[in-house]
Amino acid sequence: APRTQQQRTAAPRTQQQRTAAPRPQQQRTVVRPRRVPPAPPAVRTPLAPAHPHRRQRMLLAAIVLVLLTFVARLVYVQGLDTGALADVAYNNRLLTVEIPAVRGEILDADGVVLATSVERYDLVANQLQVADWKDGVDAVVDAAALLSPLVGTPAPELGAALLGDDPYVIIARDLAPDVYRQVMDLGIAGISGERTTERVYPGGTTAGNVVGFLGHPDPSTDVVAGVAGIEQVYEEVLSGTAGSETYEQGARGQRIPTGDDDVVAAVQGRDVQLTIDRDLQYVAQSAADEAYWTHGAQWVTVEVLDVTTGEILALADSGTVDPNDPANADPSRAAAVVYEPGSTAKVIAMAAILEQGIATPTSQYVVPYQYAVPNGEVFKDSHEHGDLNLTLTGILSESSNTGTVMVGQNLPPQVRLDYLARFGLGTSTGSGLPGESAGLLRTLEDWTGDGRSPYTVLFGQAVSVTTLQSTQVFATLANGGVRVAPHLVAAVADETGAMVPVEQPAPVQVVSAETADTVVRMLESAVVEGTGGNAAVPGYRVAGKTGTSQSFEGNGVVKNVASFVGIAPADAPRIAVNVAIYDPKTSIYGGATAAPVFAEVTAYALQHLGVPPSGAVAELFPSTWQ
Repeated sequence: APRTQQQRTAAPRTQQQRTAAPRPQQQRTVVRPRRVPPAPPAVRTPLAPAHPHRRQRMLLAAIVLVLLTFVARLVYVQGLDTGALADVAYNNRLLTVEIPAVRGEILDADGVVLATSVERYDLVANQLQVADWKDGVDAVVDAAALLSPLVGTPAPELGAALLGDDPYVIIARDLAPDVYRQVMDLGIAGISGERTTERVYPGGTTAGNVVGFLGHPDPSTDVVAGVAGIEQVYEEVLSGTAGSETYEQGARGQRIPTGDDDVVAAVQGRDVQLTIDRDLQYVAQSAADEAYWTHGAQWVTVEVLDVTTGEILALADSGTVDPNDPANADPSRAAAVVYEPGSTAKVIAMAAILEQGIATPTSQYVVPYQYAVPNGEVFKDSHEHGDLNLTLTGILSESSNTGTVMVGQNLPPQVRLDYLARFGLGTSTGSGLPGESAGLLRTLEDWTGDGRSPYTVLFGQAVSVTTLQSTQVFATLANGGVRVAPHLVAAVADETGAMVPVEQPAPVQVVSAETADTVVRMLESAVVEGTGGNAAVPGYRVAGKTGTSQSFEGNGVVKNVASFVGIAPADAPRIAVNVAIYDPKTSIYGGATAAPVFAEVTAYALQHLGVPPSGAVAELFPSTWQ
């Protein structure tokens, strides 16, 4: 084909171009891989042109759907479900606080207040409102400065308690009403008070061991309740029932003035009246404290008991706790601590001997210093002496162990135990004090292989009692042989406030009236002629018995207990008085240590109770014989 114009006019090659290409000198066969040409690019179908109106319609539909959902929910909430929403909002505004019940009072036998509750206030701060009380940062500082002298808390410490965003913080407790009113007069926003009560004991230590005090039975809670004495035993009666107040509050914890306010009134606790005579209790405690110091004792107890009613008129412990400040308080030792009664228990053996017809008050015996029973056990008196010509009355008044064993061994062992139990040994008196011990009275089976205890129980060993039990024995003899349950609570108020006497167990006839009166008459000799001469009370006939015994504390530790228990007046018994001195250092004998305390307390008690002096001279049984 003929060349085109372009081809014809192409530029001729230069000399360099003509000489650049080498000439092949030899034929070569080269096999090269075949190249696969790339695939042609895919042909895209062009998109259809966009339609903006369609997008707008879709977006509008979505918005309308959302709005319709909101509208439907709004219609449902405001038109169909308004009550539920209102209830939720209402409940969120409610706050319920407890209204403590006023605790009942504890009164003495004459109605004198021994424990009462007084009005007090806890001071509460809403930290958010205190901060808004004044403009600026000085609101909390100013509030703390004003409150500090009234509540007795340093201003810096108080300021720290007021600073924050807590709507409820207690910043002071137990403010007296007059102090609380002064705080309210300051007008500090966010400061309010909650009414509460404080337990006070006007008599201080007087009857503190009986009345008891309040504390936290469960330290993990803030619950306050009786933890000792009558406060503990009568907790349910005294505590009453707490009330409550439910009111509406705002978002910052403020009370809404026009909001609902629902009050459930608290039910006040009921009063408890004791048998304790406050004045007599004070004298008994003073005598116990004086004996404690005089004789270097570990402790001293004094009890005064009405022999006809069983009412405990005084129950004193040396170093009695002050319920207003009850740190390191001990329970009443008269109810909780046990010891061998010693010679004071000889009256039980004498009553059994008389009741069983083994001897009479004038039966005659030759009593040696030492005496051996058939099984070989040997017993002796506290002081060495030659043979004594004593009657049964003389054996009791001289407190002879050997004489008591000589006569008492004629009682069968089971009979000896039976009489101890009849007089209340081995059984709690039910006085009404917490922690009262029942003492220790062994059974006949316990005596198997024990050749000594069946005899020592005749003079008050191998048996343990409390002061309450020991006094009960003498009160039974003074009451014609009838045992009346000793008790501390005379009456409890009912729902109307009227005092209702507490029902007591039925009296028990332990021995005949004749036997009881005979033993009391024998006991007069112990005061007039025997070991209890220091217990005499001018103008009154007194019957009583000294005692020297032991208390076994464990680990081989043995303490002496000196005691005197007596009845006055012996011709018309009204009271039984017991003095026990634990571990005296001056003398271990009850006639030297306990008898003078008995005389002091008994003399006051008889005059205080208006008991007339004895009208007749005692006709004593003979103590000796020729």
